[in-house]
Amino acid sequence: MTEKPFSQACENNQQAIFSILESVFAGSEQVLEIGSGTGQHASYFAPRLPHLVWQTSDQAEYHPGINAWLDDACAANLRRPLLLNVDMPQWPLANVDAVFSANTCHIMAWVSVVNMFRHLAEVLSAGGTLAIYGPFNYGGQFTSPSNASFDQWLQQRGAQQGIRDFEAVNKLASEAGMSLLEDNAMPANNRLLVWRKA
Repeated sequence: MTEKPFSQACENNQQAIFSILESVFAGSEQVLEIGSGTGQHASYFAPRLPHLVWQTSDQAEYHPGINAWLDDACAANLRRPLLLNVDMPQWPLANVDAVFSANTCHIMAWVSVVNMFRHLAEVLSAGGTLAIYGPFNYGGQFTSPSNASFDQWLQQRGAQQGIRDFEAVNKLASEAGMSLLEDNAMPANNRLLVWRKA
């Protein structure tokens, strides 16, 4: 039996994220979670959003941990993780009306962020909602000293990693046919950005 991976950050931010997802995903039927990670978010959000199907996804190495959380969640609307890398030429899901991703944009290389939005232009249906959680810079500036330190730590881990500029990410969303709906300030100097596809 796989031991359940645990992220304290996930635990800390779930309620704050949920308070916004509850509203922005109210009319959605199926959400694709990109980068389900430990599986904690899926197992927390899905039972509280019973009107939608919550589809987890990640790279293969994370599947056992995600499945361990899904086993304990016992939510009928939770789906086993799809094998998904944003750089894949073909994504395993063709059409969803909602997408959620937490703490992924600063972990993946910028070219992968670009690829993710290029695919989202194809898989997110018209009128669909995209919600992305994590730290962002504004006007090329860090929003806090802790984010500046975090960015330094990220770049020591990998030169491709780093906190992204909101303006650059918003431009990718705009090119993918989406317009910004909400920019929510979150605890620990994070944001929850919400776009709607035309």
